[in-house]
Parts: sequence; structure tokens; C-alpha cells
Amino acid sequence: MSKKTGQVYSRIVVEFVAVANEFCKYAERAPEIKGGDLLRILQRILPLMYLKASLLPVPEPFFEDGNERFVTEENWNRIHRSFRQQFGSADDYPEIFNEKYEETGEPVIACISEDLADIYQDIKNFLILYQTGTREVMNDAVWECRTNFENYWGQKLVNALKAIHRFIYSGEKIEKTDEAEITGDENRDTKEWFISKRQSEFRGDGE
Repeated sequence: MSKKTGQVYSRIVVEFVAVANEFCKYAERAPEIKGGDLLRILQRILPLMYLKASLLPVPEPFFEDGNERFVTEENWNRIHRSFRQQFGSADDYPEIFNEKYEETGEPVIACISEDLADIYQDIKNFLILYQTGTREVMNDAVWECRTNFENYWGQKLVNALKAIHRFIYSGEKIEKTDEAEITGDENRDTKEWFISKRQSEFRGDGE
């Protein structure tokens, strides 16, 4: 085993894989779980996933080309829709860590469901690559996951967790989101969404 790929079986990586699997399992089973229960489950999983991701090693990437992507926009929409349906009135929250806030000084309305779908995209791609069993691929999966945690989904996780905490202890009850509103969300222009940007970067469309 080379030093370059030797960290892929380290304890911290294996522990991160375990909690990442739990997160994806609940994301994929979201339609089966009541919204309030799902929020409480995520309240416990997300801090642990943040901690384990922050401890991941930062290995040297083995391949020059980017990693393969497996989560499609259709997959993203399915996860987003199921979260949004379950979270209902708990889903939207004001968010200040946003470029628009820096321009206008006014909080932007963000969605827990969108944050979690974005996180799911990266985590699921990581897990599929890691489970190949090929050390070089696993090495680059760890490298990319740690990099994306620092630059993309780590902040989204913190934002979503703050909104989840506020709602759980607010004493409010979840009101279901109107089906037409959810359908309207899916018909929005998605070219600026996280997954669209990331897939565009991977394909080199921006070059």
C-alpha cells in the first residue's frame, strides 16, 4: 500500500463513511418518515457528519481528471422534493451567508430541503466512488469530499442545522406545503442551483 493511498482505510475515514451512509439512508427514506421525526434524526446526524468531515485527511489526488458523477439532476430533484414535502412550513429560513445578502443587506430565503439535497449530491457521489474498493479512486474520493466540505457543503450543513434547531425548539407544528408550490419549485430555472453549477464545472461548460 503506497503512502499516497494508505489513508483511505484509516479510522476517521471509515467513521465518516459510516455516518455518511446513515445520512444518505434517511435522505432516501424521507417519504416514509414524519417531518418532525426526520428533523430530529437530522439534528443528531448532521453535527456528527460535520465533525467527521472536518477530520478527514487531505491526500494528494491521484488522477488529473475529475471524479465521475453519479447523482443526476433527476436524483437531486427526487431527494429535494421528498424533503420539502416532509418539512412543509419548517423548510424555509432566512440566510445571510449568500452573495445576494452581501449586495442588498437583506437575508435571502433559503430551504433546508435544498441544502440537504446539495449535501446528498456530494456525499452520495463520494460513497459510490469509495465503495469501488480501488485505492486510487477511493483516495481521490476522500480528497474531493474534504475539498467540497470546505468550499461548498460544510456551510450548507451549518445553515441547515441552525434552521432545524430553531424550528425544533420553537414549539411550532409543521404545516404541509401545498403540492402546487412544490411543483412550482421544480419548474424554476435551475441553472444557478448548486447541482447544475457543479455538473457544469465537471463537464467543463464554463470553459
